[in-house]
Amino acid sequence: MKLSIVGTGYVGLTAGACFAEMGNHVLCLDQDAARVQALSAGRLPLHERGLAELVRRNAEAGRLAFTTDVDAAVAHGALQFIAVGTPQGEDGAADLRHVLAAARAIGERMTDYKVIVDKSTVPVGTADQVRATIDAALAERSVALDYAVVSNPEFLKEGAAVDDFMRPDRIVVGADDERAILLMRALYAPFIRNHDRLQLMDVRSAEFTKYAANAMLATRISFMNELALLAEKVGADIEQVRRGIGSDPRIGTHFLYAGAGYGGSCFPKDVKALLRTGQAHGHDLYVLDAVERANERQKQVLAAKVVARFGEHLQGRRFALWGLAFKPGTDDMREAPSRVLIAELLARGAEVVAYDPVAMDEAKRLLGDAPRLRYADSAVSALEGADALVLVTEWREFKSPDFDAIRTRLRAPVLFDGRNLFEPALMRSLGIEYHAIGLATK
Repeated sequence: MKLSIVGTGYVGLTAGACFAEMGNHVLCLDQDAARVQALSAGRLPLHERGLAELVRRNAEAGRLAFTTDVDAAVAHGALQFIAVGTPQGEDGAADLRHVLAAARAIGERMTDYKVIVDKSTVPVGTADQVRATIDAALAERSVALDYAVVSNPEFLKEGAAVDDFMRPDRIVVGADDERAILLMRALYAPFIRNHDRLQLMDVRSAEFTKYAANAMLATRISFMNELALLAEKVGADIEQVRRGIGSDPRIGTHFLYAGAGYGGSCFPKDVKALLRTGQAHGHDLYVLDAVERANERQKQVLAAKVVARFGEHLQGRRFALWGLAFKPGTDDMREAPSRVLIAELLARGAEVVAYDPVAMDEAKRLLGDAPRLRYADSAVSALEGADALVLVTEWREFKSPDFDAIRTRLRAPVLFDGRNLFEPALMRSLGIEYHAIGLATK
């Protein structure tokens, strides 16, 4: 098939490369000429495991190309995927300007039947707005053309997006046009040959499903973080609690780990957007409001632990920080807990020496030349002369670190673990003062 994808961000680029890998001819459109030039040369604007090789292989095979030419993109694909950003607006709602601009561009140029596929995360009712935008563009041209609008939300985990796309646990398609449904089934057939995981539903339900999924996952995270803070106060061990409740098949083990709060491009934005949707329809979502507030509080926990140990004023103190990305496997620092921690430590006069195996360039771009913030070229070098180590992101290389280096290179062997990676008893035996979240560490 011939596909056009509008947007070369995390979703659009992953989808384009994976569709091309299955033999489709994909043309990716982006307004950023520098980005298109870089992608054409095999340089990616983001870090995602396995994606660079997939892009290179399919570009060399002639199945994947990048362009700034809107006319060429609309002419190319019978299926037009809209995978542009939907940033949070000032009122918390999703900003649909880029989605509707893409729809209008298609409506202004299409000359035959098209399936316009909303791949971006969009609120319920967006397909109606896309259709109205295309209808208006066609009316201005005095043209009558048949087309379909489909909702096909993504369910990709950053750091595992290629694997998720190539081996999906479900493919949600919201559509009511039989021709469009047949095309979508044919497009996804190679990904689900062993078991049909395509779930066909109405468009509004498909749009809602994406938000509902992210809201549920965010709820589980905030729920465990709330319990972790209480566990510290009552003397319980949140890891033992997690195992106890996770063994119940009605609950399960996923997304039940206590930590420093969730971040990234999806959960914070999507929870806010769903809250805004509820408000727009006169229906307050009390649980999700609490989820958001709990997460904002959780991002302050590591800084609070540092202050409790070293005092309110941190002038003259230096802290090593391991992990900047909001999760391992990505360089994404949007809404990352590390940013809240760094801001608080710097505001109290401390020096921060940070290290992340992937997100260093992104951190420098976002944080700039912040005073007293430096970057180390390795995890061990970040420790040198620091008063304590604060572990924020659970990269694999941090899971079995050189504990001798932690003990000897720090001024005092103090470790704040925002991901509960280590056993408190082991830390005590190694002579390391250990502060975790929701664990009995003394």
